[in-house]
Amino acid sequence: MFKVRVKKNPRFVDESKCTGCGSCWNNCPVRNEPQEEEIVKPELEEKDLEKISVLIGNNENGRGTLVPLLQDINLEYGYLPENVLKYVSAELHIPLSQIYNIATFYKGFSLTPRGRYVISVCLGTACHVRGGQRIAERLERDLGIKIGETTSDLNFTLEAVRCLGCCGLAPVVTIGDDLYGKMNQVKVAKTVEKYKG
Repeated sequence: MFKVRVKKNPRFVDESKCTGCGSCWNNCPVRNEPQEEEIVKPELEEKDLEKISVLIGNNENGRGTLVPLLQDINLEYGYLPENVLKYVSAELHIPLSQIYNIATFYKGFSLTPRGRYVISVCLGTACHVRGGQRIAERLERDLGIKIGETTSDLNFTLEAVRCLGCCGLAPVVTIGDDLYGKMNQVKVAKTVEKYKG
């Protein structure tokens, strides 16, 4: 029989067995020490302060209501302004990094201003086969922007999606909440004209 003596603490943590004791952190050979995040409440304009206070009040000040709160802010502004996110972070005592984690995870949130109308061109299999890519290229030419960009007048944002779930109407384009099927390059140009101005 022989004896084995381990000279170093193990470096792997099995997350399924983690009890949250912090022993792995205390014994970490890297000695990663977190820095306290300084929470500074940004200055907001009076109108923004009123809007955000109402939205926070409507969402009951809690971590569990962060996603609905961000949805309300996104709906109000059309995107998630940085100074508003910092204010929410300070008000709710939630690290800004956690707010950004949620804001960048969900496609429904935007950190940059979006157009009044979001044009989504389906590039799923059925739409692609029936000319979805050509429709997207036509919209890029007509609007003067690329997919993922917003026009300078903040009227349109152009995006590509993989499937809108109505393959029988391919190729499909949505403008805001309106869905248009069996589109072609001429039809899409005429349809977008209705939303200009």
